[in-house]
Amino acid sequence: MAHKTTYAKITAKIIFATLLITLFFGWVYSEYIKKEAISNLTHIDAKKTSMLVFESLYSAMQRGWNKDDLYEIIQRLNRVDENMHVNVYRSQKVADLFGEIQKDKEARETEKDMREAMTGKEILDITKEDDIKYLYPVIAKNECLKCHTNSDVGDILGVIDISYPIEDLKVSLNEMTSFFILFIIVFSVLIFLTIFMGLDKYLIRPIRDFASVIQNIINSNDITKRVLVNDDVEEIDSIKEIFNTMLDSVEHQFYFDNLTGLANRRKLVELLEKRQSFYFMIINIDAFQQINDLYGDTAGDSVLREFAHFLQEIIPIKDSLYRLHSDEFAHVCIQGFSLEEFRNFATIIIEKIAQKSFVIADNNTINLSATIGISYGSNMLLENADIALKLAKKAKKEFLIYDESMAMEKEYKENIEWSKRLKKAIETDRIVPVYQPIVDVKTKKIVKYESLMRMVDDKGYLIAPAHFLELSKKNKFYHQLTKIMIEKTMEKFKGSNLLVSINLSLQDILDKEIYNLIIEKISKDNLGNNIIFEIIESEGIENFEQVLAFITDVKKYGAKISIDDFGTGYSNFEYLMKLKVDYIKIDGSMIKNIDVDENSQLITQTIVEFAKKMKIQTVAEFVCSKNVFEKVASLDVDFAQGYYFGKPTLELLD
Repeated sequence: MAHKTTYAKITAKIIFATLLITLFFGWVYSEYIKKEAISNLTHIDAKKTSMLVFESLYSAMQRGWNKDDLYEIIQRLNRVDENMHVNVYRSQKVADLFGEIQKDKEARETEKDMREAMTGKEILDITKEDDIKYLYPVIAKNECLKCHTNSDVGDILGVIDISYPIEDLKVSLNEMTSFFILFIIVFSVLIFLTIFMGLDKYLIRPIRDFASVIQNIINSNDITKRVLVNDDVEEIDSIKEIFNTMLDSVEHQFYFDNLTGLANRRKLVELLEKRQSFYFMIINIDAFQQINDLYGDTAGDSVLREFAHFLQEIIPIKDSLYRLHSDEFAHVCIQGFSLEEFRNFATIIIEKIAQKSFVIADNNTINLSATIGISYGSNMLLENADIALKLAKKAKKEFLIYDESMAMEKEYKENIEWSKRLKKAIETDRIVPVYQPIVDVKTKKIVKYESLMRMVDDKGYLIAPAHFLELSKKNKFYHQLTKIMIEKTMEKFKGSNLLVSINLSLQDILDKEIYNLIIEKISKDNLGNNIIFEIIESEGIENFEQVLAFITDVKKYGAKISIDDFGTGYSNFEYLMKLKVDYIKIDGSMIKNIDVDENSQLITQTIVEFAKKMKIQTVAEFVCSKNVFEKVASLDVDFAQGYYFGKPTLELLD
């Protein structure tokens, strides 16, 4: 998950970054100002000092002092301030006239600044952090030409080199710039703190509070709540109003029917979940689909709107009318009516609907009739009224009040739901075989499997056929289920050395499509030697000749036959001899308690002995424990099947 931040952090970062940038540019600017100030001030000061030095030397030269006297003057000037140094360098023209001095020559030849100064350029060099060096060129004037006869006015006669500290000036400027920086810091901090506090008060905190309220609404899953943040900021208040308006719209769409404007089924369900005691009715327009078919959906919608408005007129109790779906409406009575009064009110509603003419297409009118289902109390009101409504329509009554005798209708409703689930499972390929191992009693090794049907529900759970198999027969899904099991099981064991048993009912054997599918699969894929067809014996074998024909046909391809659940219900030893079965599966009701039930032991022993004589192998199912297995083994049963060895699973066990 990406790292998230807050407005407070963003604001603080922006302010901090802005402060650093401001301080940096403030420092750079102050250093620039300081340097400029030092440069300008020292340049003026150094020039004045150099001119004084020059005037001193010029006065001495006018008196006729020689170069030693001039040198003495320079030394005395240097002793005025131990930190100040003065030097005088003569130009080439002066050297040509009065003789060369070695230090002057070296300076002219080796020092870049000196060469530039000899051209008449003033040089100011702040060579160190606290010192300056100033080179002042001496330019020839008219009065200079008396002595410097080889020069012209404007020629450079020499350079005065003066250097001295500027510590006092720099300290003063440093203090000034430091104060400037400090002022910027304090001023910026105050400004930005004021901005941050203002943003926090008028933007960040209101948005945070606003978001917190919205989160509470989301967590509560209650769209009837509203944002009630009190804030003086118009923009925040506008956002609140917009959000609340949006919630109003969402709530209206969520709880109200778009066509009629009435509260919808969802709103009704939430009211009924409060488990208060109500009188309740469902009002259904009879044969409304015919109106849509004859006049079209647009005309039908117009009738529904008019019908809803009419119901509001004859049911004056505010907010007590709901539209459930299409042509069905509901009324909840929350006032102190008796059941007899509510019954009479239902009669009045039906009469008024019958008397009312409703406008249909092209200004034509039609008359409607309605049927009402009534329930009362605090539980199952919607379900019970729906049952009463359906029974009233079947009985062609105007209304019925629910009572316990109508409870069978619930089973009908459940059957409808299971039918939908089963149909969807078939369409989405969620009917699957699971495989339960069958072991050799002597070796305890898995030698074959039984293929059992399961339906995978929407959550991935496996549902046993006890929940839907009988229903599938009523809804004509049964043969589809059988075909799915045959195809998937045979595909699973194609090329395997293991045996697998597939359950077949008498209906399956007599169904030509399934019959042909089995023959096609075992012949085409050479699967006969892998398959045991397990006939559900408890259903009886009335069509003996057809069953025998099926057994004869599949045995041609190597398939084997087993009789399931032998020992209960329809058990006929004569049929076993005639049908030439290969296995008998002893019913689990006898096996599961065989370790303690002597009657079960006796019956099982009889079946096993008979089977041995007929060369039929036996399988004991429901072997659930070690004691049961040991008893089965002691009775010389050939194979055992049950949870003791493994539950049915989607994949084969190793």
